[in-house]
Amino acid sequence: MKAHELRKKYIDFFVSKNHTQISGQSLIPENDPTVLFTTAGMHPLVPYLLGEPHPSGTRLTDYQKCIRTGDIEAVGDDSHLTFFEMLGNWSLGDYFKEEAIRMSYEFLTSPQWLGFDVDRLSVTVFAGDAEVPRDNESAELWKSLGIPEDRIFFLPRKDNWWGPAGETGPCGPDSEMFIDTGKPVCSPDCGPGCHCGKYFEIWNDVFMQYNKQADGSFLEMERTCVDTGMGIERTIAMLQNKGSVYETELFTDLIGAIEKLSGTTYGSDDGVDTSIRIIADHIRTSVFLLGDEKSITPSNLGQGYILRRLIRRAIRHGRKIGIEGTFLASLVSYVLEVYQEAYPILLTNAETIDKELTQEEDRFSTTLQKGEHEFQKILPNLLKGKNRIIPGRIAFKLYDTYGFPIELTEELAAEHDFTVDKSGFDKAFAKHQEASRAGAEKNFKGGLADHSDMTTSLHTATHMLHKALRNMLGDHVQQKGSNITAERLRFDFIHPEKVTREQLDEIEKVINEQIEKDLPVTMEIMTLEEAKAAGALAFFDSKYGEQVKVYTIGDFSKEVCGGPHVEKTGTMGRFKIKKEQSSSAGVRRIKAVLIKD
Repeated sequence: MKAHELRKKYIDFFVSKNHTQISGQSLIPENDPTVLFTTAGMHPLVPYLLGEPHPSGTRLTDYQKCIRTGDIEAVGDDSHLTFFEMLGNWSLGDYFKEEAIRMSYEFLTSPQWLGFDVDRLSVTVFAGDAEVPRDNESAELWKSLGIPEDRIFFLPRKDNWWGPAGETGPCGPDSEMFIDTGKPVCSPDCGPGCHCGKYFEIWNDVFMQYNKQADGSFLEMERTCVDTGMGIERTIAMLQNKGSVYETELFTDLIGAIEKLSGTTYGSDDGVDTSIRIIADHIRTSVFLLGDEKSITPSNLGQGYILRRLIRRAIRHGRKIGIEGTFLASLVSYVLEVYQEAYPILLTNAETIDKELTQEEDRFSTTLQKGEHEFQKILPNLLKGKNRIIPGRIAFKLYDTYGFPIELTEELAAEHDFTVDKSGFDKAFAKHQEASRAGAEKNFKGGLADHSDMTTSLHTATHMLHKALRNMLGDHVQQKGSNITAERLRFDFIHPEKVTREQLDEIEKVINEQIEKDLPVTMEIMTLEEAKAAGALAFFDSKYGEQVKVYTIGDFSKEVCGGPHVEKTGTMGRFKIKKEQSSSAGVRRIKAVLIKD
């Protein structure tokens, strides 16, 4: 079974179980301020798992693109990837453990669906601890379906627990499904969760049945939810009886192209294989980031920093196996060939992807020259020292300031009989990562993940600002993005020139007049076509499902949105524009606040 067949089968199965298919979302999260990227299928659904009604109902299914960067150094083994796809199904206060587990079992083992041999299936459940009891219910359900006790493993919280998304909130035990690869056990204690490769995790059912309190206690929830995720790459590897995710059709042509560029043969040398896998993984991830709905570009902070790191790491491994000159853009077509049907936006953005990859390769060539020059400048002082160790702070400066990879610093150091204080470098790098994450939290802490009164008011104000801008400047004005915290709103929109102070003053006046009218804010659920026919603004078609929420602010504004919003405008406060500036070519940015007495 191929990946595209698995996607279709999964969606068809859950639609047959009365689930509604919804659209996957951007790799740049709106609903989880704690991560740089969408790392799981549930991230776009956080507000609905927290209790907000979803316009498509209580049973949902989709496929979602995801990125996890915590295991970048592990990429190159049989199973780790930075980009991957998750298939998911959700119950929002509908069914719970019994139906979720039975559906998982049916889809995995029924000949009509995936047809895995039941004897290859092992599962894990939560072992319980001092705060929450052991999940015997899930274990008994698996036993009732024919999974013997010796293939049901009770694991601790670090292995079989999800959440909450923040310090408090919904969370619960999970049950994970593993396929036995047929490899021998590595020890008497070998079981699911062991990293020897015998057991391959492919699916996870999360049961949100507790609400963690501020004091650390866990209360049973009246409204329980189910969140599940199946990894496409891992599942098809098992369906095709492959020993690695890199041996499936998702990678074979791409790896073949890398072999030709490098003059190497995949499978002939472990070191070469690792480099080829890293290049294949990193170019695939870079294509998805550059081609995303909220496309990012390489930079020195946040998501752009991760993208730059992936691109430059791929380049470095290309050099290691003999690839000279720029080469990443030549690999893009192999990624597009595999994914353009499922993610047509990649084809739309293909020119941008090629351009950014080529520019970054050119920059990195300059970076390598500068880094080597800087290393030679600091070498005389290092030679005067008592030991032959390059301090971690210097190695990190080369990495952070000049983009010089630590591995190249280590290679240059070895040529001069030096070693690098890798521990010191790791500490400096960890501190930088924390700063990047903190910056991301500040940038993305608004949106649906934050339902505070002020954020809700500012979110409502963005709709009013959008409408006022169109009234003032013309219908060419379209939202290009927004970011809302409890302190301010940031709104990006299409407009070819600076908005004058006089125009901004008039826009402020119009919005404050509408606020003072204490207009009601109402919500209706309808199809996207019905929403547009009713005059609702909607400029992000790719992120909407079949059913959408339409928020109407009195007789002033009507727009498709997921919320949250105030009930009446009179509670919002006085609207004040703080800054208007250029965001990018043809796009302006307004920052504004609400002043409450």
